[in-house]
Amino acid sequence: MMPQKPSPRLSMRQGAIVLRGIARLLNRVRVQRRSGAPNQSSKLKFIKNRERRMGEKDIYKCSPKLIERMKRETQFNRTEIEALYKIYKKLVTFNKASSRLNTASSTTGMTNPVPVSEGIDRSVFREILHNTFDIVTENMLMDRIFCVWDRLNCGLITLESWFQGMSIFLKSEISKQCEYCFAVYDLNGDGFVTKDEMFQLLKNCLIKFPQEEDPDESVKDLVDIVIRKMDKDKDGKVSLHDYQITVLSEPLLLEAFGRCLPSDMSKNTFLTTLKF
Repeated sequence: MMPQKPSPRLSMRQGAIVLRGIARLLNRVRVQRRSGAPNQSSKLKFIKNRERRMGEKDIYKCSPKLIERMKRETQFNRTEIEALYKIYKKLVTFNKASSRLNTASSTTGMTNPVPVSEGIDRSVFREILHNTFDIVTENMLMDRIFCVWDRLNCGLITLESWFQGMSIFLKSEISKQCEYCFAVYDLNGDGFVTKDEMFQLLKNCLIKFPQEEDPDESVKDLVDIVIRKMDKDKDGKVSLHDYQITVLSEPLLLEAFGRCLPSDMSKNTFLTTLKF
């Protein structure tokens, strides 16, 4: 008799941990709304009055048209789409009260920002990565993750970007994960990860020991090792094709230049919470 496989069902404790993380995040957003700038008070009052008139059920109700489109464009089912929509609307409510164009235009590496009416801003997005997916990384990589999620280059995570990003995080195959991670690591968006970019990414990830005379030399040595491993066509830089071939043969190198995807446990736990 074949041994039974362990059930993939997560424990109540694991589900509760993620639910508490989401609750803390939503509470922080509500606190930020209450402490908004004085010149935003009338707009905040308008939003609160509108919410009171419409009721929570209507505000967080996902349209059938959007549900069908997201079912085609992602691998989420109806229940998951409705849950993700509700989380998104709760996170962006306070952003509707002010223009975010100044934030978008000042974002590193972003040009020609697109004006949008609502979205998840950089600070809230960082909290999602930290509290919900346990992704803790240095600022430059966090910036890059945000920029890749921000498909409209507007300085906010829009609804469609939210669903597409969550689809990569929670349901994507290795090929999509490769494309996503490579985009994060390609700092200037030219289609290659160069030695300079590897150096910038790796120097903030490595532990520096006090006795080292020149810690940067250790990073350069590591970059040389990595480039020899990944540069399949020997042109001195890593293309997406080089990267994909390397990762398919050695999956552990998927996040070679810094963590930008959730762990399997946090991913499965979050998916479980969407069913409640």
